[in-house]
Amino acid sequence: MLIVGAKGFAKEVLEVLHQLNQIENLVFYDDVNNDIPDLLYNQFQVLRTKEIVADYFRTIDNRFTIGIGNPFLRNKLVDQFEQIGGVFTSTISPLAQIGHFGNTIGEGCNIMTGVIITNDIKIGQGVLINLNCTIGHDSKIGDFVELSPGVHISGNCTIGDYCNIGTNATILPKITIGKNVIVGAGSVVTKDVPDNCLVVGIPAVVKKELSNPSF
Repeated sequence: MLIVGAKGFAKEVLEVLHQLNQIENLVFYDDVNNDIPDLLYNQFQVLRTKEIVADYFRTIDNRFTIGIGNPFLRNKLVDQFEQIGGVFTSTISPLAQIGHFGNTIGEGCNIMTGVIITNDIKIGQGVLINLNCTIGHDSKIGDFVELSPGVHISGNCTIGDYCNIGTNATILPKITIGKNVIVGAGSVVTKDVPDNCLVVGIPAVVKKELSNPSF
């Protein structure tokens, strides 16, 4: 498998793949940072061009995952690597607890150690669910949402595409959060949130409107 990125979150994805015993032929991709060695941890090759990646996909393994945060960048990278033959693939820690009834998880999700997902939960593609998050029953998580460590989403919540929920934020039951919303770290969301805004505080209030993303 290829991990796109070789710093930060990519190292946490590596740990999940180690937990899964899936590090054979594992490589990283980074064409930005010059301070990364050609062999990460003296073991994993770092590929530098998409031409080399395309050859890797064709001859060794066509699976890839995103080892970078930021919902919009993740989406952009998925498009780029699918165009050269990659298959967007989920990495789900065996140390996550995922309920057995009514759950759907989209392609390319990263679900990390300590996550708890109960039942009847729909998770879109490319979602990043970081360490020790919890998601309650009957919730819907949109595409390319990023949940930072320690986020708690109560039951019957809806989180729109491209949202970024900050560390230790809490979403109370039956809340709907629109698309492209940033929830500040430690915030408690007690009422519905519209599209394209930043909310912060206890209770969370709108602090800033965000531009509507275009693709």
